[in-house]
Amino acid sequence: MTAAWLLPIIPTVVTAATGSVVAEVLANDSHTLLTILVSYILWGTGVSLSMIMLVIYFQRLTFHKLPPRFVVATTVLPMGPLGQGAFGIMQLGLVSRNLFPRINFLSPIAGEGFYIIGTLIALILWGFALIWLWFAIATLCRGPFPFNLGWWAFIFPVGVFACATILFGREFDSIVFHILGTIISICVIVSWVIVGSATVWNSVTGKLFVT
Repeated sequence: MTAAWLLPIIPTVVTAATGSVVAEVLANDSHTLLTILVSYILWGTGVSLSMIMLVIYFQRLTFHKLPPRFVVATTVLPMGPLGQGAFGIMQLGLVSRNLFPRINFLSPIAGEGFYIIGTLIALILWGFALIWLWFAIATLCRGPFPFNLGWWAFIFPVGVFACATILFGREFDSIVFHILGTIISICVIVSWVIVGSATVWNSVTGKLFVT
């Protein structure tokens, strides 16, 4: 088993986070409310299943050897649902805080409650992602591993982690999160350039293809 087992689940979390962004720009309040509610349901489905898979994956790392060298890049994947989940639940709270009082949904303070709880959950998920980031770095430092298309696993998880960090910086007006978000974003860009260049080069030379 590798963290690649998370790949069928992560799109659900991504869809929820995307729904929170779409809901923010919808003109019709009924459509916005429907989008928010569906996004919360999708978020709960994706994050819950991700947590289950992370427990199984952690058990595999605890009782067995590290993944083979050609799939070692997948050790970064657990940051995907955690980072995207943190961004999604906080962004949903932001939209809820603006929408719910306007349409008198549930109660006058419902939107503020959704925002506060979402922010707390987002911080917890962000902290959990830090643990997996440390696990990934410790694994990658154990030795060199050959380039393959699995290296693209470095991009998305760190990218969504950067999105959550930047959102924290904006909402908390925190210089620490601003700096962290900038550093992580630069790492994502550099990683994208390196992996993209390596993909093109190995495609041209034929090393990327197995015959």
